Amino acid sequence: MRLTSGNLVWLKVALHLLCLLPLMYLVLLVLTDNAGGDPVQYIIHYTGMGAINALIVTLLVSPLAKRFKQGLLLQTRRLLGLYVLAYAMLHLSAFISLDLLFAWELLFEEILKRPYILVGASCLVLLLVLGLTSFQRVKRNMGKRWQLLHNWVYLAAVLAPIHFYWSVKSEIIEPGIYLLIFASLLLLRRKALTKHLRLS
Repeated sequence: MRLTSGNLVWLKVALHLLCLLPLMYLVLLVLTDNAGGDPVQYIIHYTGMGAINALIVTLLVSPLAKRFKQGLLLQTRRLLGLYVLAYAMLHLSAFISLDLLFAWELLFEEILKRPYILVGASCLVLLLVLGLTSFQRVKRNMGKRWQLLHNWVYLAAVLAPIHFYWSVKSEIIEPGIYLLIFASLLLLRRKALTKHLRLS
């Protein structure tokens, strides 16, 4: 079935709901005291995983649009990308407010002391730049440079699973699976990635 403009509107509504429901569920878990034995770490991990899962879905859009010849599907990438940024910002906010208690000097110490935090911070900065430049007006003003900039999402796809993998202390199966998922997604986009590396 060919995706139409009318169907696209409802698809975007559904994507909004799918992206917001996990946050509503998190709030419910916290309010009902069901956020695990350490709610602070649970919230930090939950929002981080939300960003990673949203990034996976975002990276799936182009291969799916190409495979099923649904060009309009590409118009959902910005929506999904902004949710990646939103979850990543919530992840950082939870870490700063709930774990560090707004002790900013500790934040910089942690970044220097723990490589996985530096990797995560680098990924967040990249996502923030992509989010701020995702608007149509900016896209028109940047011209061809816009696509070159937004191809750096591939770097985010490398940094995010590495951040997750390094952040765990014992359980490596789940982050290992995510590393394989991101590697597979990058393999699907190898032609675009090779072209980006040449132009860069």
